[in-house]
Formats: sequence, C-alpha cells, structure tokens
Amino acid sequence: MVKALRAGHKIVFFGNGGSAADAQHLAAELVGKYYYDRPALPALALCVNTSCVTAIGNDYGYDQTFSRQIEAHGASGDVAVGISTSGNSANVVAALKAARSKGMITVGMTGENPGRMAGTAEFLIAVPSRETPRIQEGHTLVGHILCEIVEKELFPKA
Repeated sequence: MVKALRAGHKIVFFGNGGSAADAQHLAAELVGKYYYDRPALPALALCVNTSCVTAIGNDYGYDQTFSRQIEAHGASGDVAVGISTSGNSANVVAALKAARSKGMITVGMTGENPGRMAGTAEFLIAVPSRETPRIQEGHTLVGHILCEIVEKELFPKA
C-alpha cells in the first residue's frame, strides 16, 4: 500500500454487509486521517454508491457489483482490498479477479478458511477464527494497523 501510494496510485476497498462497513471505514481513515493531520490519500470504498451498486446489480447481476466498478476505476499499480469473512463472496472474488486482470495488487481479508479468495488474492490476510464477529473484529484491527503503517511511512512525524 505504501509503495502504491508513493507511486501515485490509489487503494480500493470492497465488501458486503459488515465488510462493506469495514471497507468504508478504512477508506475514510486514509482520505481523512488516522492519527494526525496530513495530506489526504487516494482511497475509496466501492460499496458506498448505492445508485451504482443497485444499477449494476439490477442490470448485470449482484456478482458484478464490484468488478464493474474495478473496470471503471481501477488502474495498474492500484491496490484492491477485498473483504469477506467467508472468503466466498462471489462479487468480492469476481472483483479481485478483475483487479488482477488490470494489473492491480490484490489483497484479501478473510477468516480462518479463506474459501475461494485463497487462489484469487496475491496477499491473503486470514484472521484465525471461524466466527464472523471475531473475524470482523480482526479485520478492523488489521485495517487500523495497515492505516497506521501507511500514515507513519508516508508522513513521519519529526
């Protein structure tokens, strides 16, 4: 993420339900701030545009809600972060595949059993639990650690 942002690329997050909330939360940490004031970073959550999500779902099928947006907004060198507690969310897996085909760096955040995400994401962060609430709590912790690393690496305090 640090390398991509230094090179002028963006971070794209996506997921369903609680994972959508995590995606939105992490994008906000990068665009806004995590610990301290610093320049905004280019990050977005693909789940927040309800008109886009519902139009794509209606016209193309729910499985394409994120991959279609990756097609529109993703670029080689960007980082795609798919979040799925089961690792089997069809639209998250499809988006990771679309991201790889565009030359994006792919990261999957999942639980102990990574499901179909295992063969799709280049980097897999699997929280060691089978319980959805514990996995989601782990994703929040991991996401905050990633945001802290990004902030400290790109904008070190004197």
